[in-house]
Amino acid sequence: MKRTAFFISDSTGITAETLGQAMLAQFDNLELRRVVLAYVDTADKARSAAARIDQAAAEDGKPPILFHTIVNQQVRGIIAASKGVQLDIFSAFLNPLEQALGRRSNYTVGRAHISTIGAGYEHRINAVHYALDNDDGARINRYDQAEVILIGVSRSGKTPTCLYLAMQQGVYAANYPLTEEDLESTALPRPLQPHRSRLHGLTIDPERLAAIRHERRAGSSYASLRQCEDEVRMAEAMFRRHRIPCIDTTHISIEEIATKILVDKGLR
Repeated sequence: MKRTAFFISDSTGITAETLGQAMLAQFDNLELRRVVLAYVDTADKARSAAARIDQAAAEDGKPPILFHTIVNQQVRGIIAASKGVQLDIFSAFLNPLEQALGRRSNYTVGRAHISTIGAGYEHRINAVHYALDNDDGARINRYDQAEVILIGVSRSGKTPTCLYLAMQQGVYAANYPLTEEDLESTALPRPLQPHRSRLHGLTIDPERLAAIRHERRAGSSYASLRQCEDEVRMAEAMFRRHRIPCIDTTHISIEEIATKILVDKGLR
């Protein structure tokens, strides 16, 4: 069955997409075409969005699923008149919250993102700069500023996890790639030794690692399954030897990896 899911917002669409995807993930074997419509903040844009929804309904033979966080009443009315199944995220939560708090919501467009401008926002920007400057062992002399240092073999997910931790949580995260020389030694790499409490390991299934490396350097020894098996085996042995917490990144998202690290390290 072909179905379409729309994530519609009069701002960035991040809230609608995040909550909508979380709800859709509870259903197995769903094949959906996902469409994000951001900044639907005027009647004209709403009518254009409604036309796309109605077109999808005609093509699919079933009404699309609509996740939306629209505040403007006129825009909401136009979307509500379309041929989609409405899941109004704001109304579902704001109405009972108003009753619990005994006061009306401001119903301000983009209010969820206004609060990010300030000290917290600046801190996250600085954390992103730190993650970029300290990526892949680039500046080992600044590890004393890190809240967490991710270690693992090449292409195990260190860089995207560091950037996610920085962008979403403002965590100062560095990463260090384990080289063949590091892996063949029984000691921790010298730059990491003073920062053992900050270390967190990432590992990955060797076959998955080989596939990722093949996209980067097809046919090389770097991408061979044998090389990947040896590196992963030695990295995991290092983690066990030095009691470094470790996460297998093979089948989980960057968001899940980052959240597990935050919990393991007690970071906020």
